[in-house]
Order: sequence, then structure tokens, then C-alpha cells
Amino acid sequence: MAKPFHVVYEDNHLIIVNKPAGLLVQGDSTGDVPLLELVKDYIKEKYEKPGEVFLGTVHRIDRPVSGLVVFARTSKALERMNEIFRKRDVQKTYWAVVRRRPPKKQDKLVSWLVKDENKNVVSAYDYPADKAQKAELTYRLLGEVNKHYLLEVTPHTGRPHQIRVQLAQIGCPIRGDVKYGSPKPNHDGSINLHARRLFFTHPVKKESILCRASLPNDPFWEEFLDLDPEEIGPEHLAFLHE
Repeated sequence: MAKPFHVVYEDNHLIIVNKPAGLLVQGDSTGDVPLLELVKDYIKEKYEKPGEVFLGTVHRIDRPVSGLVVFARTSKALERMNEIFRKRDVQKTYWAVVRRRPPKKQDKLVSWLVKDENKNVVSAYDYPADKAQKAELTYRLLGEVNKHYLLEVTPHTGRPHQIRVQLAQIGCPIRGDVKYGSPKPNHDGSINLHARRLFFTHPVKKESILCRASLPNDPFWEEFLDLDPEEIGPEHLAFLHE
């Protein structure tokens, strides 16, 4: 059976895959088969492993979001990757498509977020609120195609729905994201937010890992490929030493 994800990087310690929109990373109350189980099945079949396959979830992206997801294949790798993410020694870069031009070509956004667990909706405030978590990201405008704007977004914290709600807060909801203000949904239920790149130091091999996820197979997304910036420069290489 063809797997619904694409393997971007794989070794004995980690596996990094490009997740399609609409697929859960971990199981929830819906009972839908999550990415975690599908990747386990892939490993079990490829390596003919008997019994249960260990696979640890390092981080998650929302169901309607596409792009890179990291899993750990050993408990040691999971512990070390959790520490890398906790210390923010990883650069995560997203692409987001919005209909409204952002107020500035590039900016840093700082908000305080509160999640309503019952409704699975996050509210953003410009000031510290009760039980709120501080959220920070930077964005830059890469260009315009057909009255839509492509933003490169780098989150500096890992809050639920952070990019979605912070862009909506400045009047730029992500295309298709009706939960946070987009006027209409995408035909497939996705939103135009894509986890495009990851850059970090391998937890065991201690070498730099740079992964890029190809865009979803969608004519709308493909229009933005010509706007792709330089993959990595000195400012990115210096990131881990800041």
C-alpha cells in the first residue's frame, strides 16, 4: 500500500517525513489513523521488524497543516531531540499564504495566547492575560502571486495554533483557515500553512541537519515556487550559537 507521506530524512536515530494536510500526527478522539502509526508500519515493513516498533513523537503540527514532522527511532534520540526543541536549538521555517498584505515587509510579533480546550480555539492578546503563554515569531514577505502574499515565518516559541492566530491578529489570516478569519475554506479542508524547513544539530551524530519539505501537490501552491529564497546562509548557520 502506498504511504501517504514522503520520507525526507532517515537513519537509525531519526525519521523526518513530509506530512500531507488532513492527517493527524498523533491519535485523538476521532479514532482516525495518525501519522505516527503509519510511520511505524513503514518502518516495520521496510526493516522486517518483529513485534512492536518504537517511535517517539518529537513535535506536532496541526491536522490541516502540511510539512515536516520529526520522529525519534530510539528512546535516547527522543530524549535528546526533546531537549533540542525545549532549548529552541532548532530553526523551524514555515510558508504561509495570506490574502491581505501584512503591515510591514518583515516584523517580529509578540502575543499572549490562551487556549480554550473545549473549543480547540486560541485567543491572542497584546498584553499578558490570565493563564496566557507568551508567543513570539518573525515573518518576512517573500512576494505576491495572484493577489495572495507568501510569508516566510519563523516561530521562536512552540504554542498551539501560534502562527495561525498571530497572523490573524495582524489582519492576515491564512488562506483556508476559517477558524481564524479566512472568509472561505480550501476545497480539501487544508490551510495554506506548510512546515517548509528544519535546521538543527543531529542529537547523536552531531552534524548539521537541514531538511526541506516539497510543497503539496496543488497548482495553487506551485505558483509560489519561484519565490523560494536562498536555502541557507550564514545567519542560519549562526542560529544555533546565538
